[in-house]
Amino acid sequence: MMNILAFRHFSFDDDFAFRSWASAGGHHFVLRDPSVEISLDWLDNLDLLIICGGPMSVYEEDRYPWLIHEKQFVAEAMNRGKKVLGICFGAQMIAELLGSPVYRNSYKEIGWHTINRTPEQHAWLVDLPEPLVSFQWHGDTFDLPEETRLLAYSEACRVQAFAYREHVLGLQFHLETTPACMEAMFDHWSSELIDAPYIQSEEQIRSLFGQSEVSIKLLHQILDQISR
Repeated sequence: MMNILAFRHFSFDDDFAFRSWASAGGHHFVLRDPSVEISLDWLDNLDLLIICGGPMSVYEEDRYPWLIHEKQFVAEAMNRGKKVLGICFGAQMIAELLGSPVYRNSYKEIGWHTINRTPEQHAWLVDLPEPLVSFQWHGDTFDLPEETRLLAYSEACRVQAFAYREHVLGLQFHLETTPACMEAMFDHWSSELIDAPYIQSEEQIRSLFGQSEVSIKLLHQILDQISR
C-alpha cells in the first residue's frame, strides 16, 4: 500500500483518475489545497506526491505567497527521494526547483494534441504509446533542467515529459482530466479559447471527450509502474 498526497490548485479540478486508481489498489489517497495548509511533517509517511495543474504560474509568488511553502515541500520531497509526479503546473514547479526558468511559451496549447516520445526511456512510462494524444491547457513552458532526461515533446512545446533521476517525473500534459472538468474549464476560462494555431474550440474538444477514458487508462498504467 502507498500513502499518496495530491496537491490541488483549483476547486473544480477532478481527482477521479487518481482516487479511483488508489481505491482499486488499496492505497491511501489524500487531496489537499496547499494554499490553505501545508506541513513538512506530511513527508514522514509519504510514498508518492502528486502536484496537479493550476491556473497560476509558478513564478507568481508575489500574487500567491503560499507558493513559497509549497516549493519548499516539493524540494524536500525530492531531496528525501520520495516519488514525485508533477502535472502541467506541477511539472513546471519541479523544473524551476531544478534550476530551469519557467516562462510564457510562444503558443498556448489547449485541446487534444499529439505528443511524441524521445529515444530516452523511463520505467514509469514503459506502457505509454508512441505517439499519443492527450488533453492540454497551458501557456507556460520551461527549459529542460540539467541532470534530467527529455522523454516527450510536441510541436508547440519542446518539453512535454522529463525525468529527474528515477523518482521524479514531470508531465506537461493532462491524462487525468475528465469531461466534467473540461466543461468547468470552459465555464471559467472560455476567454482563452481564441483563434490560434494550437488552441481548439469547445466543439473540437468535446468531439474527443471519448479520448478521456483512454487517457485515464494510460495514467493508471503510469501509476501502476510508480507503485512497484
